[in-house]
Amino acid sequence: MPPIVTVTLNPAIDETITLGHLAPGQVNRAQAASFQPGGKGINVASCLADWFDVPITVTGFLGAGNAAVFDALFARKRLIDRFRRLPGETRTNIKLLHNGETTEINLPGLSVGFEDVAGFRAVPPELAPPGAILLLAGSLPEGAPADLYAELIATMAPLGHKIILDTSGPPLGAALAGPAPPYAIKPNRAELEEVVGASLGDAASIVEAARKLIARGIALVTVSMGAEGAIFVTAEQACHAAAAVVTGRNTVGAGDAMVAGMIAALAESAPLEPIARLATAFAVAKLGETGPNLPARTAVEAQAKLVKITSI
Repeated sequence: MPPIVTVTLNPAIDETITLGHLAPGQVNRAQAASFQPGGKGINVASCLADWFDVPITVTGFLGAGNAAVFDALFARKRLIDRFRRLPGETRTNIKLLHNGETTEINLPGLSVGFEDVAGFRAVPPELAPPGAILLLAGSLPEGAPADLYAELIATMAPLGHKIILDTSGPPLGAALAGPAPPYAIKPNRAELEEVVGASLGDAASIVEAARKLIARGIALVTVSMGAEGAIFVTAEQACHAAAAVVTGRNTVGAGDAMVAGMIAALAESAPLEPIARLATAFAVAKLGETGPNLPARTAVEAQAKLVKITSI
């Protein structure tokens, strides 16, 4: 199996607050609260560590002032920690759970300097040997140029890396306009609409928009649509995947779990429909978990059998 490396340049500590009542401008009493280390790449690596009995490498930036919660996760999941500690604290993101919906409040993160950014214009070969699966995930920290992911892809793709990109806004736009395409991307429908500058109301329009990106050299486009499932598109095929049974209501990290499922299938050279099935099963199984965790492998495999795949 190829080595797997996840890059998270702007991680966060997720403070998840469960509310029975939510009214703006009033006192709201929490039913429960938890703190979990987060950030897209970290969440993906954590889910992959629950699935595979192989080491996953994580790298990026962390604030030295509150790194203990990340250190504990890395040790528990046996993740290979190659994060660079910077002065200051990693940001906290607040997630309010109420009536099955999640309201997110993302706080500013660390600010990085020129030397910090220069060190991440290429992932060292000892972390990502040729042929590795490399995930670039999440927003960029303050001080990083919007085209940093584009630079990383241009540097690493010629080395044979299979690069998965999961970001949005200017970093996604810059990467798609860059000199080398990523292997795969996972926008949600709103993010894809922003990229193509058009409303995408049905599956046919989503596939058409995805194929325009594939024409630029991307091999796989996965478009997540929340409760409506996800659409998976390559140059030759397109399919819609939806869970027949949904358990749990905590949607925090479900998109990251879907990316983890994509990577788990890609690591085994699976074709499109098994990729769609496993990615969807990861996302649905994650709904019943708190923090960046999957349930037992047997539970995920049971979910995978229930995923409905429809060719488009």
